[in-house]
Amino acid sequence: MTRHRLGVTLALVTAALVLAASVTYAQFGRQRQRRPEVDLSSIAQVPYDGKFTFARLRFSSGGGVFGGRYRRGGGQGPGWFHDYPRAERNLMQILKEVTTLDPFTGPEGGTIVGIGDPELFKFPFAYMSEPGEWNQTDEEALNLRNYLLKGGFIIFDDFRGGDWYNFEGQLQRVLPGARLVELDLAAPVFHAFFEIETLEFHQMYDRDYPVFFGVYEDNDPSKRMMIVVNYNNDIGEYWEFSNTGYVPIDLSNEAYKFGVNYVIYALTH
Repeated sequence: MTRHRLGVTLALVTAALVLAASVTYAQFGRQRQRRPEVDLSSIAQVPYDGKFTFARLRFSSGGGVFGGRYRRGGGQGPGWFHDYPRAERNLMQILKEVTTLDPFTGPEGGTIVGIGDPELFKFPFAYMSEPGEWNQTDEEALNLRNYLLKGGFIIFDDFRGGDWYNFEGQLQRVLPGARLVELDLAAPVFHAFFEIETLEFHQMYDRDYPVFFGVYEDNDPSKRMMIVVNYNNDIGEYWEFSNTGYVPIDLSNEAYKFGVNYVIYALTH
């Protein structure tokens, strides 16, 4: 399939998601902040069966121990929970439609894994929301370090401004000496499936300029990227709201291109 046809397919699939959710959106309303109250104790875990599954990282919120900010969103739960499960559910559906990957596409969207849980090693791809709130024990940091060094890949998303200081401090506990390399369009991750044409992808409520960073094995950009960072951005927000009519389809398409590329890169490098 040509890249042009893939782009058309992605637009059609996104449009189909919007149409399928019209009733839900009518009930949901147009206020992004008014998510339903969440009961974390009722979240069903997805048993591992070997199928590619979106893994969302669960961590303790430490109130920005390295100078980040701690925000309690009304009815949204802790930062690691933001956009669950719609973000992963929609991204996995897009992956199923436009690639040969057959990911888990159940209503849970994916699974939730604690950052210190050995189960994390079953999932080659993981996602962390709001690392400005991220806190961890030494044992959890070691688990994440081993996960990354053994081939794991993590997206850090949905943080901005002063959140950076906590993110960077916690990252250094995981990978002491890790160098965050600002990415440009030449980075292979932006060509892993779709051709990303611009990095000027602004989240709808972020005012600061978006910047993408990578962390590489041995701090060598010619080697495997272990981490991709969406700073001053919230790409997961577009995944979550793509089927509500809240955001334009063309912007949701761009967010999905980033997400699909991240997954394909993680599985092929």
